[in-house]
Amino acid sequence: MAGSGSENMKVAVRVRPFNERERTRNAGCIINMVDKTTELTNPDAPDTEPKRFTYDYSYWSHDGFQEREPDKYLEATDSKYIDQQTVFNDLGKKMLDNAWKGYNCSLFAYGQTGSGKSYSIMGYGANKGIVPMTCEELFNGIAERQNADDKENAEFEVTVSMIEIYNEQVKDLLNPKNAPKGGLKVREHQSKGFYVEALKVFPVNSFANIESKMNEGTRNRTIASTNMNATSSRAHTIVTISLQQKRTEKGQNLSKTSVINLVDLAGSERADQTGATGDRLKEGSMINQSLTTLGNVIKALADASTGKKSGHIPYRDSVLTRLLKNALGGNSKTIMIAAISPADINYEETLSTLRYADRAKSIKTKAVVNESATDRMIRELREENMKLLQQLQSGGTPTAMNGLAVAVNDDEIAEMKRQLQEQIQRNKEEMTEMEKSWKQRLAESEAANMEKIMAEHQKQQQMKVIPHLWNLNEDPALTGMVVHFVPEGTLKVGCDKASSQAYLFIEGLSIQKDHAVLSNKKSIVKLKPCKNAKILVNGKELSEDLELHHNDRIMFGSNHLYVFHHPQDLAKNIKAGKQEEKVTYDQAQAEIAENSGFHIEARPGMSKCRDLILQEDLIQILPVVNEANAMAEELDKNVNFKVALISPQARGLKEGRTQVNVLLRNLENNNEFMWSRDKFLNRKYIMQEMYQKYMEGDEDWDVEKSKDPFWEPSDTEVHIGNVFVHLRSLAYQIETDQTLPITDYRSIERGHVVVELLPCKSDGTLLGEDDIIDDPQHLVGQALRFKFKIPFARGLGPQFNQSFCKYKFFLEEDMNSTRRISGTCNPDYNHENLIQYNKVTKQMLDYIENDPMIIEVWGTQYEQAKGGRLGNHVRYDTQNTANQEVDEYYNLHAEIVILRKKLYNIQELVEDAKMSGKETVPIDDVDEILGDEYIEAPVRRSRTCILL
Repeated sequence: MAGSGSENMKVAVRVRPFNERERTRNAGCIINMVDKTTELTNPDAPDTEPKRFTYDYSYWSHDGFQEREPDKYLEATDSKYIDQQTVFNDLGKKMLDNAWKGYNCSLFAYGQTGSGKSYSIMGYGANKGIVPMTCEELFNGIAERQNADDKENAEFEVTVSMIEIYNEQVKDLLNPKNAPKGGLKVREHQSKGFYVEALKVFPVNSFANIESKMNEGTRNRTIASTNMNATSSRAHTIVTISLQQKRTEKGQNLSKTSVINLVDLAGSERADQTGATGDRLKEGSMINQSLTTLGNVIKALADASTGKKSGHIPYRDSVLTRLLKNALGGNSKTIMIAAISPADINYEETLSTLRYADRAKSIKTKAVVNESATDRMIRELREENMKLLQQLQSGGTPTAMNGLAVAVNDDEIAEMKRQLQEQIQRNKEEMTEMEKSWKQRLAESEAANMEKIMAEHQKQQQMKVIPHLWNLNEDPALTGMVVHFVPEGTLKVGCDKASSQAYLFIEGLSIQKDHAVLSNKKSIVKLKPCKNAKILVNGKELSEDLELHHNDRIMFGSNHLYVFHHPQDLAKNIKAGKQEEKVTYDQAQAEIAENSGFHIEARPGMSKCRDLILQEDLIQILPVVNEANAMAEELDKNVNFKVALISPQARGLKEGRTQVNVLLRNLENNNEFMWSRDKFLNRKYIMQEMYQKYMEGDEDWDVEKSKDPFWEPSDTEVHIGNVFVHLRSLAYQIETDQTLPITDYRSIERGHVVVELLPCKSDGTLLGEDDIIDDPQHLVGQALRFKFKIPFARGLGPQFNQSFCKYKFFLEEDMNSTRRISGTCNPDYNHENLIQYNKVTKQMLDYIENDPMIIEVWGTQYEQAKGGRLGNHVRYDTQNTANQEVDEYYNLHAEIVILRKKLYNIQELVEDAKMSGKETVPIDDVDEILGDEYIEAPVRRSRTCILL
């Protein structure tokens, strides 16, 4: 058995150019590469030292290139730029060289969705990626070896298979009909290791065959993920190419096999968004188990390589790591290419990817040449026989050899040779049988491939003249893989349960039996929706028939997104000098968002980077919210989801990012629950599993409420709102009694709370008028003691069964809490807390004078509305009503901030007047602060002052 010794996994990181979405949003570049080092700058702290990571290769492909005419190859105009050929020379050739030597090879592609994995791995047009270039070179190498002088002694067999791992289930992408419930089984064999049972393996004899198979698998993956609402970026894809080399040496048939695994891992941005903290449900579907386990395996292997006690390596904890055990820590030459975005709006995802890749480079593997058991036995027998003959000739001591008695005379030597010859003959017959099987399978595969190649050629020709729809997908590799033609005549669109024969069958969320009608009369194509059918054209809801034009974007249901291609329209546009624009998934989703009330333009007064991240989060979450609403409707769950924006001010922060949350409304009792983005995504994947079981006709698709991802128990504590308590009176040691509004995340009042601030002495007695301070600076270095009281709240909503308040002062670590009061919307908390500090610092005084203390009001809701009456069942328009608060947020946010500042200034004016002994405040002074837009003229003229 030949070996290569232990060596580290090779790791490369590659940064792509800005994509269209990032350019539109004027994103900034936070990546720099110097030799093998990748530098990452934090956009929120651009002046700090960047984080640095060193890899085997750091590929700068962000800029410094141009399109070469006429083939559009991206070639370097700057020595820093790394093109596709260089990446192949570094990674692909090394992988291919190892394959020829008989080693197993693995290539991992890692990174967030849209980071450029597909470009590096597959490429497009003349810009071929590692996989097609490697396959082409493989068959070029086969041709060279077959044309050599000893061609009769060399034979080569290549096979390909393609699987997808989603939700811990394995699917054969090249044989989708073989899809048992729960997916294909992963078995373990003593010599094979882990393998997929019943996986279809196809023989191929050219790169065109491999390319055809990979396109077929990708197309099957696209259709399945769209129909079943499966998120393609959550799935791993593994293409396995097996190269078997046969040769004749000294009359013996020998062979060695190399297995090349090409692994496209799920989007890395999903790894940290599962199992949201505090959620009663974790991803029961374990959609993300493979990626999580892969990280654990990499960590354990990295620890082991640095001498740490790693203990158990959890290969068995997921399907992915079981199938890739050799690639990760065993018999394989392994390469990882991590793709990253250069944009500031993707900082967190990029940092996660770089850390993942940094850990992976420590992994060591030990590859060996893969000779078949038969070959190895023949070689070992021949070697032992030579040793025996040498021993006999030199009078050596007899030994045992592979269970055969050692020959000590001519008869025994003759018998041993006879046995050896018989074994060699059996091996030859086995190889002949294998060769016969291979040729038969290849002939069958070639016949099937020829039919598919002819069909694909015909489709490409039809696409030039017949109007058609082609799909858009979040994953660029899946875009354009599904094509539906619209020939002359009238065509129905619907699911396979359609009342009459439909031409265009689509399955999935919100697709009706009879969904739409497409008509093509003399190249004029019109789309007409059926009753209650959900269709968007260019982001707008379609309610009547509409003529379609080239590049129109069409959404059927909740997740079938297509672009309409009209060859005749296109020809007219070209003749008129109009440049054709390439439609992208991001463009289409941004268009839907804007037509749903999301305005994507930059907002004045907001941090550029934070504003961009907010826009990205909104566009990404909107289609997911719509899908969740569609699933809830089909499964009759009587809930509704809508986007909720929580500003940093609503959370009591001076600055920070606006959080994108999701509000769940129970339509049976109108209870509302605010979910974080991570919790919503966690739940959405469990909803997705439930919906998939429902679509597959599983009788056990529904679950008890405690396990239902659509349900939240009424005793879940919800945030009613915040109370902002200004503390400036404490700086003057003046007691105050305030009735303050409870405002929710939309700045809507949800009730009132009475708060008292009572400066006091060490024994708890209140201070008198003589203790009032004229200048707050005199408080620095002095003791501060005051009673903080929350006597009661009034006007909480009738849906709240229990309520309580919690708060903390200055730098307190733990929250203080009032009693929990049940059964009333006017709770009496009767809360009192003595807060005392021995010495006031400048930092504390600044807090008292300028920052509000925040009281959070929390509560639980009734299971039913009071009086036993359930709320009305309401069907929400998820495109408009459910999202219109985004407009409210942007429109009200600036106004609220201004009003709060004005009211704070008025409060200061009143307090200054009180401390000066005045009994009134001139109304003109108040009007000057408020401005004309807030006080009507007649009201101003009717007053001259405000009594204190």
